[in-house]
Amino acid sequence: GAKLTKGRGAGADPEIGQRAAEESKDEISNALKGAQMVFITAGMGGGTGTGAAPVVAELARQAGALTVAVVTKPFTFEGQRRLQMAESGIDELKKKVDTIITIPNDRLLKIVSEKENISEAFRLADDVLRNGVQGISEIITVPGRINVDFADVQTIMADAGSALLGIGIASGENRAVEAARAAISSPLLEASIDGATGVLFNITGGNDMTLIELHEAARIISEAVDPEAQIIFGSVQDDRMEGEIRITVVATGFQQTAPSPLEESESGFGLGALKEEITFGSALKDMELEPAIFRRSKSIEQH
Repeated sequence: GAKLTKGRGAGADPEIGQRAAEESKDEISNALKGAQMVFITAGMGGGTGTGAAPVVAELARQAGALTVAVVTKPFTFEGQRRLQMAESGIDELKKKVDTIITIPNDRLLKIVSEKENISEAFRLADDVLRNGVQGISEIITVPGRINVDFADVQTIMADAGSALLGIGIASGENRAVEAARAAISSPLLEASIDGATGVLFNITGGNDMTLIELHEAARIISEAVDPEAQIIFGSVQDDRMEGEIRITVVATGFQQTAPSPLEESESGFGLGALKEEITFGSALKDMELEPAIFRRSKSIEQH
């Protein structure tokens, strides 16, 4: 929108944000050309995120990309008008994407300390978006201990509608169990994930992460979920995370949602009550778990 906004923002006007994106359709389309998966992150309620995000999403899907939006809703102190614009923008964005994950900024108040200022709170909101996108993208882009095929991710996220995101981070002796519990019981969520028909989760840790820890984290999640649901699992090594484990969970396929119990966790933050089935790969075969990446080959052998 160089001509319309002259390099400035949209002035909290979604219509200007939309027109600016439409003005730049050719540039956006060129940037998206060849992409298999597109993430759109935005703070909803302002002009640019609310107005431009649906335009970008539509172009991404026209390009054939799996399109996932991870967006935040404004803090209450930002005003009722901004919240209403955010809700309207989210409704419009839902029509354009495969999957949308919405994180209410007010829920950040559950996990910040009283000493953290407003700037730190907004930074935390950005970190939630970044960690969510990173956790999903790493599962297919970063070579890991247990890799997941892009087709598996499509199975969970294509045309999935609203989804819930949980992230658990923990350190110490029981870090895997604590991170898993944090990732399935979060104060950040607007609803519980009971009833989800698809779950994608990624476990990231340093070189010191053990197979037993992978097993324990997976067990916690698998015991919490519905045996009829489909779960895709991956594990990535990040040497910068030595001493820590991060688990990212995305739940999709909701028919309806119920209020979240908002259970708080000392370890981090995650998702509410899941009930699904988990399949792991051959690396965990001795533990009677089978990785998602080998599901198709096993199915072919059986038939």
